[in-house]
Amino acid sequence: MKMMKKILYPDKYERQEILRRPNRPAEELDSLVREIFSEIRRDGDKALVKYTLEFDKVATDSVEIDRKTIDESEKSVSPELKNAISQAAANIRLFHENQKEQPVTVETVKGVKCWRESRPIERVGIYVPGGSAPLFSTVLMLAVPATIAGCSETVLCTPPGINGIHPAILYAAGFAGVDRVFSVGGIQAIGAMAFGTETVPKVDKIFGPGNQYVTMAKQIAQTSGSVAIDMPAGPSEVMIIADKTCNPAFAAADLLSQAEHGIDSQAVLLSDSEYVADRVIAETAIQLERLPRKDIAALSLENSRIAVLNSIDECIGLSNEYAPEHLILACENAREIAKRVISAGSVFIGNYSCESVGDYASGTNHTLPTNGYAKCYSGVSLDSFIKKITFQEISAEGIAAIGPAVEIMAAAEQLEAHRNAVSVRLKDLKR
Repeated sequence: MKMMKKILYPDKYERQEILRRPNRPAEELDSLVREIFSEIRRDGDKALVKYTLEFDKVATDSVEIDRKTIDESEKSVSPELKNAISQAAANIRLFHENQKEQPVTVETVKGVKCWRESRPIERVGIYVPGGSAPLFSTVLMLAVPATIAGCSETVLCTPPGINGIHPAILYAAGFAGVDRVFSVGGIQAIGAMAFGTETVPKVDKIFGPGNQYVTMAKQIAQTSGSVAIDMPAGPSEVMIIADKTCNPAFAAADLLSQAEHGIDSQAVLLSDSEYVADRVIAETAIQLERLPRKDIAALSLENSRIAVLNSIDECIGLSNEYAPEHLILACENAREIAKRVISAGSVFIGNYSCESVGDYASGTNHTLPTNGYAKCYSGVSLDSFIKKITFQEISAEGIAAIGPAVEIMAAAEQLEAHRNAVSVRLKDLKR
């Protein structure tokens, strides 16, 4: 069985290999997405039923899950899992509630008051990946802040399994306040929420991670002008920076926790020590054999890398260039090193800060930018579910103070109507 490739003191070409993600050609994905979107716009629910059978091998007459089924899912969830979901949701709620901002009024000139207020996005759509790993945690990560923001309707799409949607996903949806749940996944789910069908409502913004197909679908949906998205959040990834103080068993466990997501996930470790790199490789091989999903993890590890560089400073530099979704700092003075992180979705500081805790229950959001988008996107937060509207209130004293400057600027831009809107007020004050 192949293991992670080790690269010693990489040159500029080998560094590009470390930075490369295991993606499919964009043209191939683009064509498929547009074909399915076109059919959804034309045929609505009929297209959803067709693609659910084709891709998920599930025949269905209706894609909506009734409220009774959602409510009764509780019977199939253990008390221990219910308690864990409750604890995680409480932490997520606490962290996101503390992101609320109070309006601050600024008087830029005497008589000119400006401020900003938040309003919820009205209808939001949540995509929850399904398949072999039912990610009910994603329901909490997205539905809880949507509820805090005050979104008027939250709908959820997730692919069905042979036995339907996993009860933990349905339970989490009911627990977190999701209004409607639809048994539809992949590209067709994104298309349904972006354009609407007879059953699935069109939403204002789509949230949630997914594979390369889902990510491409979200990006194309956004360019259609009909819907916004949270961010490009594709196959999951982790980067670990480890020095001699790291625990190799911990690092190996973290690499594998990412690798088991799917064969297109990626795990990368950077170190200033070849000894550490070799220990982590050995531990990864040992732990891999114990995993129920070892076949998936093993294929993912073929896309993964362990690189030894000259210093931790070099590791930080390469990490900022890679811009990982998750970054674990398993090294000495990790808190200080964290200050030099410029691009990352979420940072885990110290040997005991495993990425799994952030995925589930620390309180931070696990819906994060991947594929290098952490250079320009933030992870999901309360702000993702609200709009910021600016307000200004200008008194007679204020227009008298700032009006002449506006007249001069408008005239210089040859926008006479703009200038006149100020001039008529200034003239009125002189009467």
